[in-house]
Amino acid sequence: MRLIFKQRFFSWFDSYDIYDEMGNTLFTVKGELAWGHLLRIYDAIGNEIGCIKEKVFTWLPKFEMYFGDNYVGSINKEFSFFKPKFNIDYKGWNVNGNWLEWDYEIVDYKGQTVATISKQPWNFTDTYVIDVYNPNDTVYALMLVLAIDAEKCSRD
Repeated sequence: MRLIFKQRFFSWFDSYDIYDEMGNTLFTVKGELAWGHLLRIYDAIGNEIGCIKEKVFTWLPKFEMYFGDNYVGSINKEFSFFKPKFNIDYKGWNVNGNWLEWDYEIVDYKGQTVATISKQPWNFTDTYVIDVYNPNDTVYALMLVLAIDAEKCSRD
């Protein structure tokens, strides 16, 4: 399943639209005022399905994932010199990025690819293409992209 992830051009808080390859809106993400990033994910008809909450006062960035009201795991940035690396406390996933921080691969505990993420340069706003191999992992891959983008925005 391929998703196109686009940040909205003018917005006071982080907000994104996520489309399929045909241009249909699948998800909308709205940021809220909070300590750290708080991003709520809505389906195409406006039902909240999950959120990402940044934990403040941590050594390295950490984000908690919620599906509905249920905590499902966390995303932690790991210390690395050249390539960004994230550990996901969900199904033993890990994320490795390239040194430009444009391309990422999510792998499971067996080393198999769960999803690939590519940042599209030359856009006015942050735009990513997310290829998810199992449709059941779509929302969790989206949560990961939100956490990566939020972490990068915090540094800029």
